[in-house]
This record gives sequence, structure tokens and C-alpha cells, in this order.
Amino acid sequence: MSIEYMKVYLFQLIVSNCVQRMADKTVDGGPWTGCTVMFLQSLCPGVNLLSLYKDPQGKFIIFKVIKLTLIDSAGGLGTYEILKVHDADPFLGVEVKFVNVTACRQFLESYSSGAVRQYLCQHACRLLALPQELTVETQLKAGTHILDLCLENLELCLQHIHLSQPERLRDEEIDELEQQLQSQARGPASQTATITQEESPIPSNCFEFENRVFEDRMLTAADVQSFSNGVGRHWKHVGRALGRNCRALKGPAIDNLAYEYEREGLYEQAYQLLSRFIQAEGRAAKLSRLVKALEDCKLTSLAEHILGLQPRE
Repeated sequence: MSIEYMKVYLFQLIVSNCVQRMADKTVDGGPWTGCTVMFLQSLCPGVNLLSLYKDPQGKFIIFKVIKLTLIDSAGGLGTYEILKVHDADPFLGVEVKFVNVTACRQFLESYSSGAVRQYLCQHACRLLALPQELTVETQLKAGTHILDLCLENLELCLQHIHLSQPERLRDEEIDELEQQLQSQARGPASQTATITQEESPIPSNCFEFENRVFEDRMLTAADVQSFSNGVGRHWKHVGRALGRNCRALKGPAIDNLAYEYEREGLYEQAYQLLSRFIQAEGRAAKLSRLVKALEDCKLTSLAEHILGLQPRE
């Protein structure tokens, strides 16, 4: 065995042990925390994210773009928080604290695949009403480590983030922006507030469910997980509902999935169903289509759960 091979082997062993200690700590009930900073810069002329954030009118819009991007890429709320958004000229720096290793891993996977940039561009184009697609440059750091250089090893990235503990509490400015975001969500102008169709037409990038209007978006890994956990033996019915407008799920496709993943159980069958839908439909694999399929199958409680609604009494 060569010396170089031994070095690589020992390094991998050390990383594996560190990751295992992190996992053990989570299993034992101890809090897993870590901090990373995401740097953002627009490459489109005339669109400067840093300048927009410094502007009193643009600050809230940019914060909302960042918030929606994190929701799409890391799952639901409560597993992370934005601590600070700061000037890192020419970049806009976003410091994020993770309190859940699963959410952090999901974010890293989204970042590594380019999904974070995609979500960011989609939300920025919509909320800023840009006439063209936005292109952004990103960089991810944990302490002194540039995570972009080791994204092929997500466990090592997790270790760097875990060792990079936040040095500050959340900025008061972020508290104010969070409160403003919550107030908007409760207000009549919110896209997620209760609105009747007579009061306001539904925007083209939104959909209606139970007399509420929700922003439409691509399905995320968190959506797939929630669906797979909750749909149970009804996954075939949902698959056939989705298959009305998805060629990949027509014909014997559903039965083939059932046969192929029978040993793995209902969760894996449902997971593979929605994964195949997303793979086949690409950007057209929208949240609205899944919610409509669940409605058609009388699974409104699961749709409510995926949308983050409180269960009806």
C-alpha cells in the first residue's frame, strides 16, 4: 500500500469518524448547529443585488427572495435561520445558521446541483419584475473554508459547517424583516393570504386551494419527502391523476413502479413516483399539479400538510 494511498485512506477515515460523531450527537438528542455564508452577485448589467439591498425599498424584496430560495432548497421553516445579510462588495453576504443536519445536507445537495441558483433567479425575476432571466454568481463558505471546492464530498462540507459556529445572534434588521414578512403573509395583499376570486384575480404564477392563493413553484426535495411519508397506499391513485398530463406516468408505468419497488415498501414507491414525475416534467413539475392531483384523490389533508397549513379541526 503506497504512502499516498494511506494518506487518503486515513483522511477519509477521520472525516467519517467526525461525521459519525455529529450523527451520534443528533441521535442522542444534542443540538446540531452549524453556520455558513452564501455570497451572491448578479452578473446581469443593471441588476446589483447589493445596491438593491441597501435601498430601503429594495431591502425587503431581496430578503424575501433569499427567504423563498432557502425554503425551496432546504425545506420547511424552523431548521435554519438567517442571522445577517451584509455588504461583501461586490457580493451580498447571507449568513445562515442551521439547527438540523438533514436540512443542511438538503441545502448542500441543492447548492451542488445548481438548484439554489435556479430558485434564486426565479424568485428574483418575479419579485423584481425583471424583463430578462437573471444570472448569478455564488460562493459558499464555512469559516475559512470555501465549500465550492469540496462539494463532491458533502460530508466534509457538513463537517466544516458544523465546526463553523455562529459568532452572533440574529441582527435586529433581520428581526424587523422577518416581522414584515409575517405581517405581509397575514395581510390582504399577501400572495399566501386568504383571498376570494371575486376580490382579486389569481396571478398566473399562483394557484388556488381551499379559497387561498399560493405562489406556484417547482417541487422540492422536501415536498417529495412529505408526499412519500403521508400518501401511503394511495400513491397509485395520485400517480394516475398526475399521469393524465404526464406521458412518463401513462400506461403501465404505475404498475411497473409498484412491481419494481415492491420490496422497498410504500414510501419508496411513492418517492420513485414523484421523482419520475419531476425528472420527466422538469420545470413544469409544479406544486400546483401535485396539489390538484391530491385534491382529485380526496387527499386534501396531505395537500394541506405539504403547503404548511394547520390541520382543520
